[in-house]
Amino acid sequence: MPVWLTALSIASLAIGFICAIGIAISVARHPQHMWIMNIVWPVTALFGTFVVVWAYRRYGKLATRETVMRAKEQVEDPPSQRLTPFPMMVVKGACHCGSGCTLADISSEWLGVAAPIIATWFGWKTIFHEKIFAMWFVDYLFALAFGIAFQYFTIKPMRDLSVKEGLVQAFKADVASLTAWQVGMYGFMAFAHFFVFGELLGEKLRTSTVEFWFMMQIAMIFGFLTSYPVNWWLIRKGVKEKM
Repeated sequence: MPVWLTALSIASLAIGFICAIGIAISVARHPQHMWIMNIVWPVTALFGTFVVVWAYRRYGKLATRETVMRAKEQVEDPPSQRLTPFPMMVVKGACHCGSGCTLADISSEWLGVAAPIIATWFGWKTIFHEKIFAMWFVDYLFALAFGIAFQYFTIKPMRDLSVKEGLVQAFKADVASLTAWQVGMYGFMAFAHFFVFGELLGEKLRTSTVEFWFMMQIAMIFGFLTSYPVNWWLIRKGVKEKM
């Protein structure tokens, strides 16, 4: 593996961790009104780095518990609703979806390393020669579980729904969004796996390497791009809540 690529991978991952830790400290001191965003902001900073830090400082801080309660006391709309433009609300909605996908992909990929038999259950060595294809099914199932959970804890309290109604609405709100995210992510990872590493570098892109996770950082950005228009449509239609 080229030394420069390893160094670049380590640097990029380190920046992501530093940005995530910085935001985590901030939300610990000033929690978001919508508690799930206390997870969303740091997790998306793992791949969005400085851009996510900027978005959090510019718009995320408008939605702290303190600012929302202060607005309620003054009988006015919270700053997050008054001062956040619709395109940025869509960004927050896409990041909400993406954070679940990120946690799901991290969990499932390392599970595939710890227990390779899981990949065989999904067709590796029988249907697929490459492990990556089998793991995509695992990744998607994990993303679906995380995504629905994240949407449930957003939609249920905002709409005062029952558990069953909350789960149904969470499923409707998240399936299209997370599918679009995973499509973008899978597309780039296939490009990296087969072309960049397989053809250009003649190397195997393995989950246990820093290069793999650097590629995943980039893949998440592609996931964001493919899910953004879907989130725009879902929020416009009222299927997903404005954030």
